Amino acid sequence: MRNRIALAAALTTGLVALTATAATAAPAEPGTAASGDTRACGDVKLSGALPVPPEGMAVRQDVSIGPDCEPVLGPARLVAKAGPAATARTARAAAQGDRQVRSWSEMYDCCNIRMTGLYTTSDWSSDGTVVTASSTEATQQWNREPWNAGWSLKSSGKSADCVANCAVSTNVADASFTYKGIFDLTGNVYANTHRSTVALKADGTASCEFEVDLKNTFIGWNWQRGCE
Repeated sequence: MRNRIALAAALTTGLVALTATAATAAPAEPGTAASGDTRACGDVKLSGALPVPPEGMAVRQDVSIGPDCEPVLGPARLVAKAGPAATARTARAAAQGDRQVRSWSEMYDCCNIRMTGLYTTSDWSSDGTVVTASSTEATQQWNREPWNAGWSLKSSGKSADCVANCAVSTNVADASFTYKGIFDLTGNVYANTHRSTVALKADGTASCEFEVDLKNTFIGWNWQRGCE
């Protein structure tokens, strides 16, 4: 019961951080593909944070673009990771005294098609005083359309301020995507930029922070992110 109360408090902290973050949705500029469409919302910038749950659990949260073009924050949901692979990984990490955390940041359109995504996997070990070793890998995914069209990866990168013998290892990954396809033949109207930051701590805990910049959006677009 005590662990559940502590985790609920941590989730509430993450939720407050998301709610308090500035989020803007600018009107669509004249001349874009979205011009004249009442569902168009222009540029949107969002950011927020989530606590990393205990081994074997995941925290998920959605933010959608509402009818008034304002972000609508969904609840932070704590769920169990499913499958034998997740169980085996949890047991192995516990036996070795190591931890692994995964984060994801995904943009979906109003038809629930994933447009772009940024994913990180971080492994670290600690002795309770310092992070003795850490590493983070980043991958990206994006939706393509027939005839060599759709979303494309423009650039990506990752960095870490410290990977060993530090109280906190802060790891940053970013990915920028452009779009040229059915909904815009010029390639100048839409773009997604994701940035994910994972802080790995000496006490074995961690936190995830997320940012996304969207160039021209629509009502019903949905940002899904989480940590496990």
